[in-house]
Amino acid sequence: MLILKNTFTDIGTATQFAVKFFKEVFIPPYETKEFLKQCYIIGYKSLPLVAITGFIMGLVLTLQSRPTLVKFGAESWLPSMVALSLIREIAPVITALICAGKVSSGIGAELGSMKVTEQIDAMEVSAINPYNYLVVTRILATTLMIPILVIFADAIGIFGGYVGINIHGDVSFYRYIAKIFQKVEFLDVIPATIKTFFFGFFIGMIGCYKGFTAENGTESVGKAANSAVVTASLTIFIIDMLAVQVTDLFF
Repeated sequence: MLILKNTFTDIGTATQFAVKFFKEVFIPPYETKEFLKQCYIIGYKSLPLVAITGFIMGLVLTLQSRPTLVKFGAESWLPSMVALSLIREIAPVITALICAGKVSSGIGAELGSMKVTEQIDAMEVSAINPYNYLVVTRILATTLMIPILVIFADAIGIFGGYVGINIHGDVSFYRYIAKIFQKVEFLDVIPATIKTFFFGFFIGMIGCYKGFTAENGTESVGKAANSAVVTASLTIFIIDMLAVQVTDLFF
């Protein structure tokens, strides 16, 4: 009963934390320099990891799917099947989970260490709004960068599929892309892209919340980072489930 009570209390506090973001985001001063710095850290520095993961996703999906399609004489469907699988589901979720592990934990640990060493309190004394400077910039950066990383993962994954097809065959890149564009429509791309903005928002918000509410003591920094990863990953699956239901109803 106590665990259930603490869970609902935590959800209520996190909701208040998120509502405060929507209030603070429109209040100057706007920390543009810090926002751009976070975009660089979250976006650019995550590119190598996302590129490797995206390439492997496309390559493995192609190699695993090809034997089954060959049995049914549907090998020509392989490029579009791989592209649709990546764009609709695999690339957004896997990329978001990678960012939950890398970004959300990093934010939780960074803000948690600042909290326990009283740096956040020092910012308040110095007439700096710590929420605006630390939280708003990071949530905006994750909300913007995660969709861009997902689109990048889609492109690299599709290229990985091309490499996978040519391991057992000889298909030109032009023909491979043409096969993809025959089947992929905007209605496949738009819902998948929209949900990545929600992924990015919650990855940033959960990481900031866990770090900002860390208790005194260095032990809580590790707990904040670990809790941020677990909570953000679970939230990604829940958002994805809801997005699939909404997409099924309206598209």
